[in-house]
Amino acid sequence: MNESINKYLNVGLIHFMAYPEATKFEKQDNIVESIKKVLIDDYFNAIEITHITDEKIRKEVKMLLEQSHMTIAYGAQPRLLGAKLNPNHLDEEERKKAENILIESIDEAHYLGAASVSFLSGKYDENKKDDAYIQLLKTTKNLCEYAKTKNMSITLEVFDYDFDKKSLIGPATYAAEFANDMRKHVDNFGLLVDLSHLPQTYESSKFAIQTMKPYITHFHIGNCVMKSGATAYGDTHPRFGFPNGVNDVKEVKDFLEVMKNEGFFNEENPYIISFEVKPWENEDSEIIIANSKRVLNKAWTLL
Repeated sequence: MNESINKYLNVGLIHFMAYPEATKFEKQDNIVESIKKVLIDDYFNAIEITHITDEKIRKEVKMLLEQSHMTIAYGAQPRLLGAKLNPNHLDEEERKKAENILIESIDEAHYLGAASVSFLSGKYDENKKDDAYIQLLKTTKNLCEYAKTKNMSITLEVFDYDFDKKSLIGPATYAAEFANDMRKHVDNFGLLVDLSHLPQTYESSKFAIQTMKPYITHFHIGNCVMKSGATAYGDTHPRFGFPNGVNDVKEVKDFLEVMKNEGFFNEENPYIISFEVKPWENEDSEIIIANSKRVLNKAWTLL
């Protein structure tokens, strides 16, 4: 593509993945500094943030975000995973615990200026999936109805069902079914498709995006290691070029090509496409971010 990617997409960074110390909710001392690094980088038009425990730090971050002229999204996934909460738990009291955290997250996201909140479903169990599906519908419907009072949207990220996170949602066909059921009740719900999860659901970019096309509202790109026993095996979001990684320039280019062909390059209302990359052990966040930019730049020129 000869034109700038910014004409068609809002390139973003998942801050709490690139700077994983942000998910240590009991101690987020450097979060202001790392968020500021993203906000002053004009490569990015979007940032995805998560829970900030300290009210004073949250207020400071809010002021920075207001100055940035960036699209802001909020990811509640770390809150659910860290506390092992399940929004499709069959026990109603346990389901409600997850819902309450997500409602609280909507409030925080609204305060910080985010227009959307993303989350993930709970555990997949083949023998109980129908009942879990009903529970997830209940939770998600409640979230969407509450978010609508704040003019916000809710996004469910599609994960693997039998590899690492083992989430209810799930392969593309099941995700599309769920989204279709949700759209019968609400109009502020969508799906988040992550390139790094597609190998984990054994699906191509073309199949996944075409299957979920009517419901996709958000995109992530990243890498993963599928080789059992290899370093960073699982849903760990290592950098592009990581040993045994399955996604790199070609896969990002293919992903973009499907997005383009399916009509997701939108000049009037660009979709967010964020890097979901995480430093492995002692790797440097700044280098990992620069690495991601190089990969996207190269993929875009090849498109």
